[in-house]
Amino acid sequence: MKAIVSDTSVLIDLERGTFLESMFSLPFEFVVPDLLFDRELKNHNGCALIESGLHIQELDRANLALAMDYYRKYRNSFSIPDVFAYVLAKTNSWILLSGDGALRKLAAEENVKCHGVLWLLDQLHLHRIIDNDRLYKGLHKTAKHPRCRLPQIEIQKRLNFCLPLHMTKYCRSAPVLSATCF
Repeated sequence: MKAIVSDTSVLIDLERGTFLESMFSLPFEFVVPDLLFDRELKNHNGCALIESGLHIQELDRANLALAMDYYRKYRNSFSIPDVFAYVLAKTNSWILLSGDGALRKLAAEENVKCHGVLWLLDQLHLHRIIDNDRLYKGLHKTAKHPRCRLPQIEIQKRLNFCLPLHMTKYCRSAPVLSATCF
């Protein structure tokens, strides 16, 4: 099973749209670094995330040193938990799931496969874990949040696609958008 390392911003966006529990039904193993979990998730529904299937991974000494090198180099751009997530994805050839533009840019520069929240929502819909109605309502709720940083044009594309199908369970035979768009 392919592993996906998530940063906190993605999990927050998924929770805002009530997609977080559904995420664990995808054919991926979801992983966060131990430091990210301890600092940012443990006291915010951490036990429920683990029970749902979230895995916590430690960085070994070599990867810890690499993470600190990245942090020193990019101190003004990334938090330590973000760097840990990046190194975990990079060194294991796993997918990085991030909403951080600078982290996504670094991943592209270093050929680390990286996607964001909208890609994950496309996967949930493609795998028929969520239907049109749920996608529409959850994405609408996420988009209305005052701290939503997702690209409004891409959100609108998905909302417009689901709007005429809002009352049907699933799209005709095609996925919402190409699974590789985002």
